[in-house]
Parts: sequence; structure tokens; C-alpha cells
Amino acid sequence: MSLPKMLGIFAIVLFGIIGIAALFKSGSSTTEASKRVIPSLMEVELAKEVHTIPQEKTISSTSLLNKEHSFSTNQDSDSLPEADRIEELFNKTPPQLSIVRTITYKSHVPWQKGRPAWLSDYASHYTTSRHFIARSLNGKADYLKQDVAEGSRFNVLDPDKKISFHFVIDTSRNKLWFYSLDEDANERVLLKTYPVGLGRIDSSKASGMLTPLGKYTLGNKIAIYKPKMTGFYHGQKIEMVQVFGTRWLPFEREIGNCTAPAAGFGIHGMPWVLNDKGELVEDISSLGKNESDGCVRLLTKDIEEIFSIVITRPTTIELVTNFYDANLPGVEH
Repeated sequence: MSLPKMLGIFAIVLFGIIGIAALFKSGSSTTEASKRVIPSLMEVELAKEVHTIPQEKTISSTSLLNKEHSFSTNQDSDSLPEADRIEELFNKTPPQLSIVRTITYKSHVPWQKGRPAWLSDYASHYTTSRHFIARSLNGKADYLKQDVAEGSRFNVLDPDKKISFHFVIDTSRNKLWFYSLDEDANERVLLKTYPVGLGRIDSSKASGMLTPLGKYTLGNKIAIYKPKMTGFYHGQKIEMVQVFGTRWLPFEREIGNCTAPAAGFGIHGMPWVLNDKGELVEDISSLGKNESDGCVRLLTKDIEEIFSIVITRPTTIELVTNFYDANLPGVEH
């Protein structure tokens, strides 16, 4: 066999061996690739947050819905309005809310004839409670000291403005939102939020508890209770602070979507109890809980604060299962 032929046969055999090796390697690579898992990613949007989850992970639709509901609830809680602007009602210098006016006490005024004007006369003239004036006058939450002297300065509710107040109570959160409303300007201001205690759970009631739902007006049969002041409750004579605390603001009239008549319901303080020394003290254990006979309970300091502000002006209370169901008056300012 000649040399050229031998070289040709060798080349053919060599290329054949290379080809077979290539095919074997290709088959081996294909087999490895079929065994390898490379997770791709998909985005699942929960409200406004985006979570990245491996695609091969199985997620049930129920699980996603539950997570989305939970996230939405958290977002709602985070976005609920909060405020504490109460001091802006009583400050004699800025910051002040636009619904108050600072005045200087004078014993002789043109609107009071025959005798010097007392603090109670100022309260009546400006349709502002003596307790409100006292807190501003004293510069602290002291509602009982009501001594004035010529030149004393204090705040009153602006007599030239039509002012009212509005409460929203979220019965699922046991929380109260306190608003002022300038009716002429149609402007509302969130003054403060408070924790509250509500009525016991009762599935036989339309509201699901002893506290009703709906919108009511507050009445003028208000009360201030002190230790040793007695009255009748459920047919028994008791010290009233043991049931109602130091203040009572009654519901007066149903306005809309009410699940029960207004009579018998009200806003009042935490009950007082005898401690181990035989002294009456505030019992705050029911705050944030459902333990009352249907009334709304607040801490003593909170009910006394609210009482001093609202008792001389029209006030409504709206009880809802969720804050976002409330029909707030006016435009937020």
C-alpha cells in the first residue's frame, strides 16, 4: 500500500474516533443538564410590597390570600390617624388652634351689669366650661382651682365660630378619635386619640356586644362625681365613682344606623375600687377590654380632659366596627 493511501486511511480513522468522542461528551452533557435544577424567580405582589419567591416552591392560593389580608390589616393599622393637639386648645401663646381665643380677665365688663364678673360669668358669656378656663388659666390639668385676678389671661372657645365636636369609636380596636369641627369653614381637626373600655361581648346584640353601634348625640345631663357622693345603680345605693368614675356624659338621641336606643348609654370614667388600705382608687384593669354594661370607659385623666372641652358645645359620637367605616364631618385640616 502506498504512503498516500495509508495516510488517508489514518485520517479517516482519526476523524471517526474524534466524532465518536464528541457524541459521547454531548450525550453526557445533556444528561447532566437534565438533572440540574436552576430555580427561576417570580414576583408575588402583596399590597404595595413585592416578595421574591423561587418558582418551584408550591404556594396555595389560600396561603397567599391569608398573607395578603394580614399585610393589608397591618397597613391599615399603621395608617390610622394619630394626634395629640390638646395643649393647643389651652396654650396662651402659639401654637394655638384657630377655634380658641386668649382673653384678659377684667372684673368690670360691658356685658355684665350690676356686679363684678366672676369666672363663671366668663364661662357663660363665651359658652366655654369653667373647667376649660381653669386648665388654661392654671397652665396644667387642674380643673378645680378657678381663682382669677385682674389681668389674668386664659383661653375660651371662639364665640364668633360655630364649633362642635365629634367622637369616633372603633369597637374592634377599643379606641376613640376626638375631633373638633369649625362648621363655618367645614374644617375638622383631630385633637387626640384615646384607649377605651367597651361593653361585654354578646352575640344576641346587633352590634355583637353590649355597646351599640351607630351615631348619637351627647346630652346635657352631665355629672361630676366625687368620693362619698351616692346614688342608685341597679336598685342599690352606691358611691357613684365606683361605677362611673369622676365624670358622666350621656348619649341623648339616635341620629343614624343605631343598633340600640340612646337611653342608658354614656361615656364615663373607669370605676373606682377599695384598695387593701380601704381607699378608693381608680381601677384601670378594664381599659382596652370588653367588660362594661355597654358604656364607654376612659381613664380618669382622659374623661376629665374631654369633659372640660365638649360640655358646652354640640357633640356627636359615632360607634363603628372599623374606623374606616366612620362618616367623618368636614374636611381634615
